[in-house]
Amino acid sequence: MTSLAATSKLSRTAFADGPRLLADIGATHARLALETAPGAFGSVRVLRCDDFEGIVPLLRFYLADHEHITLHHAALAVANPINGDKVRMTNRAWEFSTDAVRRELGLHTLLIVNDFTALAMALPGLKPNDLMQVGQGTAGANAVVGVLGPGTGLGVSAVIPTVDGFVTLGSEGGHMNFAPADEREFAILQYAWKEWSHVSNERLISGPGMEIIYRALAQRNGVKTAPRSSPDIITGALDERDPLCLEVLDCFSGMLGGAAANLAVTLGAFGGIFIGGGIVPRMGEWFAQSSFRARFEAKGRFSDYLSSIPTYVITTPHPALRGVATILSEHLRGRSGANTLMERIAHLQHELTPAEQRVAKLVLEQPRLVLNEPIAEIARSADVSQPTVIRFCRSLGFLGLADFKLKFASSLTGAIPVRHSQVRTGDSTHDLSAKVIDNTVSAILKFRDQLDVRSIDRAIELVSKANRVEFYAMGNSRVVALDGQHKFFRFRIPTSAYGDSHLFTLAAGLLKAGDVVIAISNSGRLPELLEAVAAARAAGADVIAITSSGSPLAKRASVCLAVDHTEDSTTFLSMISRMLQLLLIDIVSVGISLDGSGKELGEADHRRMMISHLDS
Repeated sequence: MTSLAATSKLSRTAFADGPRLLADIGATHARLALETAPGAFGSVRVLRCDDFEGIVPLLRFYLADHEHITLHHAALAVANPINGDKVRMTNRAWEFSTDAVRRELGLHTLLIVNDFTALAMALPGLKPNDLMQVGQGTAGANAVVGVLGPGTGLGVSAVIPTVDGFVTLGSEGGHMNFAPADEREFAILQYAWKEWSHVSNERLISGPGMEIIYRALAQRNGVKTAPRSSPDIITGALDERDPLCLEVLDCFSGMLGGAAANLAVTLGAFGGIFIGGGIVPRMGEWFAQSSFRARFEAKGRFSDYLSSIPTYVITTPHPALRGVATILSEHLRGRSGANTLMERIAHLQHELTPAEQRVAKLVLEQPRLVLNEPIAEIARSADVSQPTVIRFCRSLGFLGLADFKLKFASSLTGAIPVRHSQVRTGDSTHDLSAKVIDNTVSAILKFRDQLDVRSIDRAIELVSKANRVEFYAMGNSRVVALDGQHKFFRFRIPTSAYGDSHLFTLAAGLLKAGDVVIAISNSGRLPELLEAVAAARAAGADVIAITSSGSPLAKRASVCLAVDHTEDSTTFLSMISRMLQLLLIDIVSVGISLDGSGKELGEADHRRMMISHLDS
């Protein structure tokens, strides 16, 4: 047994809900561990994937030694793109359903993430003794970090710093086209073209790729030799000093340096480029003297740019387990309360009516179906009526199905529970209703996460102190302007709304300092609106634009309240964009009502205004 943590388990507080199962599953090996407390890893085992028929037999084999432990939560890093419930591994004939595996193992939580996403999440916690620096360069503070690593494939990811932590970049950058840098590499590419029309970096900068390089160079050099595996090639180079094996490693290291340089300039990775995977650490100190760094900096006019970026080899064992542990911890920390909604449903199931119990059974067994399907399909799958589905949700304390879906998805996966679905001509009323609502909810949640609070504060300040407010809008946006006029007039602010281009161009010329224009437009490109806004600014008035952030209108405004939702208005009216614009009007209205710098309102006036706002 080995341990990832040097600190004794006894020095850390154990998890209240028991150990957590962690795994890093590649195409060749699977690394598994139990995290018993934050940062305390034990029972680490490395298993060969070839010895198992699938992921469930692999996990059951590992857990057979821990039958006395009750597991509630697990997270697996898998060498594969992760998109939805179904996972089909690229370099291994395994496929599985996340929900099915979770049910099979009796878990409350099972997260599946890309292995290099997990590795990227581990990078901020690595210490100097976990790394070997190759070449010069100093990491910039709060800068983007890139990571790539050859193993059975070529993983690529990045870490992007944010105000309150880090964001990992999901990527399949290993599948970018391989670009040769000299005649030798071109010969290798030509050799690979005999078998594949598309040769990616992963085809050559990987374990199997090293074997292709060996065969290609043997043919190029006129050397007759038996094929060798990548571990044998590394041994032949470093222990036997075999000339062909040494040339393979030199060529491989140069190719990796080129790929690392491309990643660095693509990301602007001044935080450094980290090399993971199972191959490079086997090369040890030899890699530090290889052609890797010289090739990394060989970027013509951008050589100086790259020479300042440090490169590191990750030498600590099993770093992806640290990353996947962090991802699981962040997910569980984001839940409200110690128990998931799944646990709550299971606990209260016996208190429900028989029909509601059938809905509960469906939720527990097929949670993603419940998240993604409309009420009609949920009712059909549970063999109940649609009102029963609503009663089930209300029995758990939710307002209805939409409210339940929002809370349930956050508890289960931490993701937004709805997806954008195209409304189609043949949709039933139930389906089109569900799609329209789900699309709107999804857009609102995304909009909420992207709100620029500083711009909203500035807009509230301008309107609160305005001598008068004028709304300029045309077409569908006129509805939003009228809504804003009605709301702002209740604050005793002189307010007008103009929907005719000639009128608001004339009105703009009568404005003065202290006046505010609120210009509303989906595109932000209407010439008449832009002309009126320019006239308003020239007169000394401030302009608040409710429009897309990159539009000409946004650039001419004092403040932009951005609505960057894109929808096809050739088939349907821009319904969701209008909803988001109305939300911004509501947010500013409530902000004004709570802002002390606005017009003086008596207590009765303030109460009437708030009631009328809620009624509207």
